Amino acid sequence: MDSYLIQVNGHGDHAPMLDVHLKTNGNSISLGKVKGRKPRWAVRASEMSKKTFNPVRAIVDSMKVEPNPKKAMISLSLGDPTVFGNLPTNDEVTRAVKEVLDSGRYNGYAPSVGYQSCREAVATYYNCPEAPLEAQDVILTSGCSQAIELALAVLANPGQNILVPRPGFSLYKTLALSMGIEVKLYNLLPEKAWEIDLKHLESLVDEKTACLIVNNPSNPCGSVFSKSHLQKILAVASRQCVPILADEIYGDMVFADCKYEPIATLSTNVPILSCGGLAKRWLVPGWRMGWILIHDRRDIFGNEIRDGLLRLSQRILGPCTIVQGALERILHRTPPEFYHNTLSILKSNADLCYAALSAIPGLQPVRPAGAMYLMVEIEMEHFPEFENDVEFTERLISEQSVFCLPATCFEYPNFFRVVITVPEEMILEACSRIQEFCEMHYQGAEGAQDLECDK
Repeated sequence: MDSYLIQVNGHGDHAPMLDVHLKTNGNSISLGKVKGRKPRWAVRASEMSKKTFNPVRAIVDSMKVEPNPKKAMISLSLGDPTVFGNLPTNDEVTRAVKEVLDSGRYNGYAPSVGYQSCREAVATYYNCPEAPLEAQDVILTSGCSQAIELALAVLANPGQNILVPRPGFSLYKTLALSMGIEVKLYNLLPEKAWEIDLKHLESLVDEKTACLIVNNPSNPCGSVFSKSHLQKILAVASRQCVPILADEIYGDMVFADCKYEPIATLSTNVPILSCGGLAKRWLVPGWRMGWILIHDRRDIFGNEIRDGLLRLSQRILGPCTIVQGALERILHRTPPEFYHNTLSILKSNADLCYAALSAIPGLQPVRPAGAMYLMVEIEMEHFPEFENDVEFTERLISEQSVFCLPATCFEYPNFFRVVITVPEEMILEACSRIQEFCEMHYQGAEGAQDLECDK
């Protein structure tokens, strides 16, 4: 009978490379070098997580500044209409959810794209002859932000690019870069009420362009595009064969002297994924109910995009079922006066803020037409002690305890954004403090030159 002896020559207790010899009946056979694994912890964050970057958080978190302890803080920075309690949702909305909760019928898992009856409720609400919708054209999502994420994920591959407004909502860039998608920024024109620079937009299109994002009404600008301007945008998309991702979360939130036009109602040939939700118009952002409306009358998306959205939605199990169950009642029974009252408050605040800031030397606000925001240009040449909008807004916090977002957060330096959902008395107090701040630091042409020479 043969006998075997395995001899292992190595260095240390866990040699990374072992020299193995097999001895049989006195004869030695070399098996050569065999790799051995040295156990060790090597847990690293994923590449996707490393590519995920929120410019708002990056800028705001780096603003190491304390407010003036002698003045109560007024935050005009957060786009959440519920913060101050002055804009509650309608009683019909809360009753709808309470009844669904009490019924016990919506406590289980729903289909990943949402209950069929709830999709039908959304389709019925937004259906119109110019842009017909059926339940199969609706994907329910966990808020509008997930709707945007799914739309981007189904339209673009890593290495492709998307066209994004500047200034624009920072989430587009955050999501795209995490997916390995390049972002190309097209300019909006403040002197034209933030219309798109169409020539610049079209110049950015190339063979790798996957989609065009159109945000109307706009965050951060508070602008609302006219019908004719939307038609020009569609003409660019049609010429270049680029689908549109329409962020319409502020749809219908426009002031009385303006009209909101859903972009899908103006085109029959450009395929559009329109993203919306309950967050803003119904004043319940924390309920996380959004949707994608698929407009594809020429069947350009075909089954491919629909199937892709279905598969992507299956990564999680969709939005809150309780809110889904209340959707039909929320959409169809919320009284019109609720929307009217909300817009009246926003319009009044916008007018007050615009008038007050227009009177301050060195500031140039751009009048909003909808949504919940107002953008203000800082004439930096008259504030030479500040390098940029970030420094300007930092000092505004430390001296006046007023927090506005620097528009660098939206890729648009030397502006700042004001949220107009706060109570009227806070708007007036904030504007008064901003005036005091600007009067303290404003330099006329000669003063600014003298200060530059002293540097």
